[in-house]
Formats: sequence, C-alpha cells, structure tokens
Amino acid sequence: MKLDSSIAAVVTGGASGLGEATARALAAQGVKVALFDLNEAKGEQVAAEIGGVFCKVNVTSDADVDAGFAKARAAHGQERILVNCAGTGNAIKTASRDKATGEVKHFPLDSFNMIIQINLVGTFRCIAKSAAGMLTLPPLEDGDRGAIVNTASVAAEDGQMGQAAYSASKGGVVGMTLPIARDLMGEGIRVNTILPGIFDTPLLQGAPENVKAALAASVPFPKRLGNPAEYAQLALTMITCGYFNGEDVRLDGAIRMAPR
Repeated sequence: MKLDSSIAAVVTGGASGLGEATARALAAQGVKVALFDLNEAKGEQVAAEIGGVFCKVNVTSDADVDAGFAKARAAHGQERILVNCAGTGNAIKTASRDKATGEVKHFPLDSFNMIIQINLVGTFRCIAKSAAGMLTLPPLEDGDRGAIVNTASVAAEDGQMGQAAYSASKGGVVGMTLPIARDLMGEGIRVNTILPGIFDTPLLQGAPENVKAALAASVPFPKRLGNPAEYAQLALTMITCGYFNGEDVRLDGAIRMAPR
C-alpha cells in the first residue's frame, strides 16, 4: 500500500505513546489520520498538530467505537488503515498474602476482566468494525483493500509475576492475528501484530529513574528503552509491504526476561 493523501487511517490510543508516534508517522506521509482516545485534551492537541481529527472513544463501548468510526469517516472517508494501540495493564498476583497481616487474597476478577475487555475485546471490536468498512472499498493496484496492525507485548510470550491478566490479554491478541488474517485474506485485508518490549511511553515515564535505568540495562542490545518512533517505523513497514500478513513480530532488543 502506498501512503499518501488518498489514504485514511484510524489509530486507537493515538493521543500518546506508541499510538501518537504512529499517527505522526502516517500523517508525515500525507495520510489522513483519526485518533481514538479517552484523553480529550491531548488527543485534540495531537490531531491539530498533524491535521487530523480526534474522536473520544472508549474501546470497550460498542456505541463509542461506532460513533468514532462515523466521525472519522465523515471527515476522511472510509479508512484503509487501522492501528490498534489502545491498552492498559495492572500488576496483581493470582493469589498472595498481605505482608502486614498475612491475610490471603486473590486476583480481583473484575480487574482481570477489565484488562481483557480493553486489550483483547476492545482490539477485536475495532478490527471487526473497521474490516467491515474496508470491505466496501475497491482494491488498490496491489490488491490491498486495507491493512491492520495490532499491539500485543512481549508479555504475551514472556509474562512476569503479576501479569496474568495483561499476559492473557496480549496472548489473545497474538492468538487471533493469524485466524483474522485468514478470515480477511479473500478480501485483500492484511493483519499483523507487533509485540513491543520495554518502551519509553507515558505508562513507564512515571517510574523512578533508577527503575528505568535497570530496565534499560536488561535489554541485550541496544541497552536502552525502545523509542515509540521505532514502533511506528515497523507499523508503517507492515502497512506498506504487501507480503506482510498474519505475522506476530517481537520488537524488543532481544530481551528475554527471567522471572522477577
């Protein structure tokens, strides 16, 4: 797929981090970009800077996602590109003892379900609704009707203590990539997923400097945190390279984490 002003894109989680970097990279190629996010102030700011449109969307809500696609398509036309970066995490052990009282407690199931609903079901919701719209488009010269890029995590394959919900949600994203690619192959829609390692995003920026330095040192090479622009670079490669389909690609500096 050639990127230019004839192409429209939707980026979920587009107000910050990996999503923002991808939205900016697409806009730099002339693509008309719509941002789905809950952060209205930052989303409107980024949209204004890239000449895009902001849609306040909670990906766990059918109504929000439908309204977001309607607003994006009214502004830019039917999107040929969807990049799913909306997501969150938590850190809770499956079962544990309170250090002060010795009380035994288990992972609160509503917290587990919340992560699944945002990271996994929310991603699928956006894929299904975007792909249905892409089916209305004529194929481009290379046969593409659309390209979808999802965000999983190295935790899908290499989860740490407290990451049961997060790893389950991201493992689900990896697990559904190939079946969805096969569902859509006859319509010229490609689906790929990136598994980022430790990236310098807003979720990590609040951590103490010594913690970030230790995380960076754990990466084999290069010994630093990932840059969101590097995620965006791979996302654009997946979008523009027509032979990229059904793939799950780690982007992590060769990190393989021992249990902590």
